[in-house]
Amino acid sequence: MALSKRVNPEQLIQQSMDHKSHAHHLTKVDPSKSHHPYGSRYGTNPLPKYKIPSTGTDAEAAYQLIHDELSLDGNPLLNLASFVHTWMPAQADRLMQENMSKNLIDQDEYPMTQEIHNRCISMLADLWHAPNSKQAIGTATTGSSEAIQLGGLAMKRIWQAKRKAAGKSIHEPGPNIVMGANAQVALEKFARYFEVECRLVPISVESNYRLDPKKAMQFVDENTIGVFVILGSTYTGHYEPVKEMSDLLDEYEAKTGISVPIHVDGASGAFVAPFATPKLEWDFRIPRVVSINTSGHKFGLAYVGVGWVIWRDKAHLPKDLIFELHYLGSVEYSFSLNFSRPAAPIIAQFFNLVHLGFEGYRRVALDDLKNARLLARALERSGFYHVLSDVHRPASGASATALLQGAKKAVGAGASEFDEEDVESYVPGLPVIAFRFTDNFKQKYAGIQQKWIQTLLRSKGWIVPNYELAPDLETIEILRVVVRENMSEALVDRLVCDLVEITESLTKMDSPTHALGLLAEHHSAAAAKHSASKMDHGSASASTGTYAKQC
Repeated sequence: MALSKRVNPEQLIQQSMDHKSHAHHLTKVDPSKSHHPYGSRYGTNPLPKYKIPSTGTDAEAAYQLIHDELSLDGNPLLNLASFVHTWMPAQADRLMQENMSKNLIDQDEYPMTQEIHNRCISMLADLWHAPNSKQAIGTATTGSSEAIQLGGLAMKRIWQAKRKAAGKSIHEPGPNIVMGANAQVALEKFARYFEVECRLVPISVESNYRLDPKKAMQFVDENTIGVFVILGSTYTGHYEPVKEMSDLLDEYEAKTGISVPIHVDGASGAFVAPFATPKLEWDFRIPRVVSINTSGHKFGLAYVGVGWVIWRDKAHLPKDLIFELHYLGSVEYSFSLNFSRPAAPIIAQFFNLVHLGFEGYRRVALDDLKNARLLARALERSGFYHVLSDVHRPASGASATALLQGAKKAVGAGASEFDEEDVESYVPGLPVIAFRFTDNFKQKYAGIQQKWIQTLLRSKGWIVPNYELAPDLETIEILRVVVRENMSEALVDRLVCDLVEITESLTKMDSPTHALGLLAEHHSAAAAKHSASKMDHGSASASTGTYAKQC
């Protein structure tokens, strides 16, 4: 029998195909005829919520239906509650669209994407003064939460190795980590998820609503794997004093021989401080800082989905956290909690680093802080609000009162004048303004609840949260505004106008019923203000009562 028989590949494919049915075996309808006009499929039926529908719908109709529901979300531009960046140039949008299907973990398939990832690591290591940025150790993450888990986990492993080498137990009493009570939940989540005792240091007005290094030392012992120090509290925007914390830990080591490292949670501040206040010491210039994390999708100005963690050097990333992967034809190394992740946000981050450069990032940071100072001063001058944040206050002994009055005042013993436009003149911090009713206002209008401000601002489109401060100060409620790049001076002006108008109105109506009535009053006033008509009242014939809305 001859073995050389010609095989027809097209015939093989035809014979191997599933035989198509004219009707779906479950629904008994022809799937090729699933075309529907806009929304008609769900004109009398709700959108599916709990079960996959038996048949699909046209892509355009599906898009429009989902698009319409999502339009009920708040406007990202007016979302002043979030630190997350919401705008990028069209060129960045295009890059992300072009690369949205790439998986970062596939290093062998997408070598240039991995190269861009490594460039970002080196650039951030250099920005934060790592000893050797060309051999930088770090990784992209899905955000600061994952980055914090990795930084804390590395400190835990190193602590365990030291305890074992000394012949001591790693279970009794077990590891602990120290942080301020103002810590973002991601820091506390690390402790809970990875079985580390969380020691929260009480905050106070005197400590500027943040970690008090001297109090923190009362929580440190031989089982402390490290201290989380936050460069930019989410509550008030204050930077925690990394250098002071390090100095106290130096003294502790000199007395006890116990070395306790620092991880800096720079979720927001690590993309602000290097550009706005480069002289401030908080990063790897301090030897005790072993790792730093940040969110590229906050003041890194990229879209959501990218964070970073950088270690001082290889010695501070234990080998047992690094996985060697023989996958997809190559040897790869992974030390992240996730495996697959989109590459597009990393590419967006690199776009920003190249497009903006140091001067571009500095300009954005300075503009954000300038607008934050404007908002803080306006709020305090209104007489209604007390500002808890300090980025508008002098960094030295200059009179804050004189500054708020617009006076030029000499600083210290020198003859130089206070430069209101120089960011170095002010207390360093994030462009975040936390504020509350003044004590006088609360005493005079005891019936007015501060949370009404949040609700009434939402009626105008603004999203400004009202919430309690961290434990030990939870009786204090604050409103908070994050001044991001797209919070222009014009929007600050509009926000102040709306805040003042709402607050003044509440002083005349101090009950919940009146506050709700105020919503309708504001709606009517806004409609009248924005009316296109320039005619005076009475210029037209009286209404007949017929339907007058647009068809």
